[in-house]
Amino acid sequence: MNGMNVSITKKWLSAVLVLMLALLAACGGGNAGKGGESGNVSPTATVEPTSEAQATAEPVYPLTVTDATGTQITFEQAPQSIVTLVPSETETIFAIGAGHLVVGVDEHSNYPEEAASIAKVGDMATNIEAVAALNPDLVLASSSMNGDAVAKLRELNLNVYATAPKTYDEVIAKIVEIGKIVNMPAEASEVADRMRQVKQQVEDAVKDAEKRKVYLEFSEGWTVGSGEFMDELLTIAGGINVAGGQSGWFEVNAEEIVQQNPQVIIYPDYGEEKSSIVAAIEKRPGWETIDAVKNGRLVKVTNDPLVRVGPRLADGLLEMAKAVHPELFE
Repeated sequence: MNGMNVSITKKWLSAVLVLMLALLAACGGGNAGKGGESGNVSPTATVEPTSEAQATAEPVYPLTVTDATGTQITFEQAPQSIVTLVPSETETIFAIGAGHLVVGVDEHSNYPEEAASIAKVGDMATNIEAVAALNPDLVLASSSMNGDAVAKLRELNLNVYATAPKTYDEVIAKIVEIGKIVNMPAEASEVADRMRQVKQQVEDAVKDAEKRKVYLEFSEGWTVGSGEFMDELLTIAGGINVAGGQSGWFEVNAEEIVQQNPQVIIYPDYGEEKSSIVAAIEKRPGWETIDAVKNGRLVKVTNDPLVRVGPRLADGLLEMAKAVHPELFE
């Protein structure tokens, strides 16, 4: 029973994440760039790529950076206590060797294992009082997922650095910038280099391969179109997103997917004995005629690395490439 409960919980959490992304894609666009009391600008704003010399240079304090909300944050010295509000930022901080500075994480931060023993500060709804009680020098957040919390924490004069990377390279740039903020530029550069190497490995492997039509379903009845990092990963991996004609996360048009006839269907591993997504696919009228279904090309991939904009996105990219072109990654 415990294993079943864990599977159901993981499935539910991932479904909530996808639904949140869909809602943000649907509701956030009209406010982009309008400013207002929260000072929000385009949620896709991010740090610019840096040269290798800039990435590894020792930062000079006071250090001023600008985040994805257009807000400037000044650090008088390297932060000594950090709270992370989303799993991707938890993974980033640990990956660059600054995990010992983390004093609070969100409920969904399950990697690395050390995150389990750190104080929890809420889930999708951040516990503002719990964060304030920890008095962190730095709060790492998502400008889209944690918008309200970012505004409230800034009202308490806490240093919040919020990001919203939409591409693989923007994730790399974010990691480099966070490394600079916490005075660990060389360590962050190593993580960034590994991500670049994986991307190059995948690009080299698929450059001469015929692109395959792929359908992605990461929550039952939902897919992802253009303008999201998962769509870009699929393109890098040598695939063509059959849902790419629409932007953001949206509910599946079952008949349209049948017409598009994908060669591969990719879905996440939620630890279920039988995937609820596969079960739903098997019940959809006409889907038995899709090449991916007829040829048994429904491929399960690890969920978290593909839905978190952190260092493990490289692992997700490599696994997706293997799902699309298994013959090139033996």
